[in-house]
Amino acid sequence: MEIRVLRYFLAVAREESITAAANFLHLTQPTLSRQIHDLEEELGQQLLIRKSHRVLLTPEGMLLRKRAEEIMAMVDKTEAEFNSLENTISGDVYIGSGETQTIRHIAEIIWQLKEEYPAIHYHIHSGNAQDITDRLDKGLLDFGVLIQPADIAKYDSLHLPGKDVWGVIMRKDSPLAAKDALQKEDLRTLPLLCSRQAILSQRHGNAFAEWFGSDFDKLNIVATYNLIYNAAIMVEAGVGYAVTLDNLSNTSAASELCFRPLTPRLESGLDIVWKKYQVFSPAAEVFLQRLRGTFS
Repeated sequence: MEIRVLRYFLAVAREESITAAANFLHLTQPTLSRQIHDLEEELGQQLLIRKSHRVLLTPEGMLLRKRAEEIMAMVDKTEAEFNSLENTISGDVYIGSGETQTIRHIAEIIWQLKEEYPAIHYHIHSGNAQDITDRLDKGLLDFGVLIQPADIAKYDSLHLPGKDVWGVIMRKDSPLAAKDALQKEDLRTLPLLCSRQAILSQRHGNAFAEWFGSDFDKLNIVATYNLIYNAAIMVEAGVGYAVTLDNLSNTSAASELCFRPLTPRLESGLDIVWKKYQVFSPAAEVFLQRLRGTFS
């Protein structure tokens, strides 16, 4: 399976047309059709459903698209790393993080390095812990910022200063907005929006699930979310109450939303992690040394 042909396949999947993809790739339509047909023969699977004016992906085609995108991301990252192997340190640093105010510490390091190493570029990927660790393990990220508790035994890590406070975002006209903090009893019958990580990661340790206790699975969770921005819009629309960390959504005087912490108080620390025995690009190595100098 050639990298070039995977790029061809991704172009067809994106354009949903052999003709449009051929024009984009500066190939003839018969040449591109033959390349895709040969790829199907090589894999022993039909990848496209060919209709009169468009093509659709089969389930096997959708799987290949996902894998091809991961492969191409790794190829592009590797090429960029080798292109940066010169006297002037340049290149790309890939960082994944959950939503947290502690990312400010990472932003400060990036700001410090910008003047010394202006040719280094940074790429920030937002996601939950599962997404971040999957990308770390596949080599698509250099570093990941994980909210505790998280399973970091297989990574090297540094603990970041500061803690995030757990609580609930609600509309200001909610009766619970009159409280200074919320107890477990306040949440038992509420329509809740919880992060997908809080639902799927209980067996690996989850701060909110552990705080709530054995009745966690009896909560009325009406929706799950990955990142808080859309969840906050759903709260504003009256869908429910979002369990989240403080300072991630607009709860200013002009907002319809407010945040109330949990009581007993629940806080989570953070770690920045990377693969053990990782061979870093020069740019990522510079970033790592500054991390160690700042947080060790």
